[in-house]
Amino acid sequence: MDIPNNSCIVIFGASGDLTHRKLIPALYHLFANQGLPESFAILGVSRTHFTDQEFRDKLLGILRETETVDENTLSAFANHLYYQGLNTSDVEQYAQLKARLDLLQDHHQTEGNTLFYLATPPSLYGVIPECLAAHGLNTEENGWKRLVVEKPFGYDLASAEALDAKIHQHFNEQQIYRIDHYLGKETVQNLLVFRFANGMFEPLWNRNFIDYIEITAAESLGVEERGGYYDGAGAVRDMLQNHLLQVLAMVSMEPPSAINANSMRDEVYKVLRSLKPLSEHDLKRNLVLGQYTESQVRGQNLPAYRAEHGVADDSRVETYVGLKMEVNNWRWNGVPFYVRTGKRLPTRVTEVVIHFKKTPHPVFGADAPENKLVIRIQPDEGILMSFGLKKPGAGFTAEQVSMDFHYKELSETTMLSAYERLLLDAMNGDATLFARSDAVHACWDFVQPILDFKERPQSLYGYAAGTWGPIEAEQMLARSERQWRYPCKNLTDTEYCEL
Repeated sequence: MDIPNNSCIVIFGASGDLTHRKLIPALYHLFANQGLPESFAILGVSRTHFTDQEFRDKLLGILRETETVDENTLSAFANHLYYQGLNTSDVEQYAQLKARLDLLQDHHQTEGNTLFYLATPPSLYGVIPECLAAHGLNTEENGWKRLVVEKPFGYDLASAEALDAKIHQHFNEQQIYRIDHYLGKETVQNLLVFRFANGMFEPLWNRNFIDYIEITAAESLGVEERGGYYDGAGAVRDMLQNHLLQVLAMVSMEPPSAINANSMRDEVYKVLRSLKPLSEHDLKRNLVLGQYTESQVRGQNLPAYRAEHGVADDSRVETYVGLKMEVNNWRWNGVPFYVRTGKRLPTRVTEVVIHFKKTPHPVFGADAPENKLVIRIQPDEGILMSFGLKKPGAGFTAEQVSMDFHYKELSETTMLSAYERLLLDAMNGDATLFARSDAVHACWDFVQPILDFKERPQSLYGYAAGTWGPIEAEQMLARSERQWRYPCKNLTDTEYCEL
């Protein structure tokens, strides 16, 4: 891995869940594997009052509980942790932050290089950059300055455009890193290598050979403790607008001229701008929004969405989205992309399924095996290919067989987690796997008709918790004699799903 320059990582929202569950473990793993620079500092910032030692003790306690740690390595890591109490909405208090960064720069020889990570509520995404700029903490005269922004980047098209304009008043596009942890997953990145490094697949990757494509992101859990947030967001904003559209773009993009940020993001933007706009007819016929209801699965009572903590009793927020969409360009014209995501489905799984067209002449019968390619993003990451072979014995009966590959078989290779990869890329100034402004706008532009449509009273269907969503999503594919792939249909363990 490329080792970044000496730098300081400033985490706003340092007392929050994201910092504890994802960011600090990712930074610890990078440190333990010699992935961080020789000299660096991590400065946590939030309203909560901590001393440096109290902050270190808290984080080290969490790491000991949740990770396999080496005490010597953990102790060395702790020496790079610092804390600054700050009202992040008070511009005057940023003078204290500037003074603290100057001290850390001298102590750790960071040369002014600073990564600002906004692990905060979205309401602060416009406030913090303005306060940083008021104290000159956005200028790059003394080292680079980069701003990492978590999703959601806006609430709809108008708010995304307003937020983008506000941040751009203080940071230029080259300084802004809009993070989508899905793009940090090894299997998502492998989509590009799989397509563009293998001459046997790329010639087939088009409307002439592919019948339809599925993208599924299923979760077995409900909203847990995120009911307050989720009831103001829903599955369209939480999953479709960012994660799934980005995966779709990786599946369908043209080969970039080079594997670098500009070339890659140019091709992603072209796909997103080629998405066929959703008409009134599409919204009524090719969109299924659902909300899970109470159910009992294997003796366990699963509550309805409206019974979850923080959710309104009369909530009409969708926990499931099924959508048929099209990419209007030369490669994909006429190929439907079926996308679905939902909570309280039978298992946790994210995968892409490429369904190839059947042979033009069914010489072995109408029920000849289907050729399909399954690219599993999580869990049990891997690739599976299904095709037909002769069934042993007399005659020429074909049956479906599979070949598969699992990343877990690469036992000698340590894969970076999504946050490890993306933090490292941001520190190295590599924006390849981060969303660019024009792509974010294109995503919101595409989903805005769905946001408008879901306000209608007749837009929501119910589905029992623990099932694969509303029956209307089945019917959407059945109209064209297609069907979803059901991973783990005979599931006994809701937390794991083999490829």
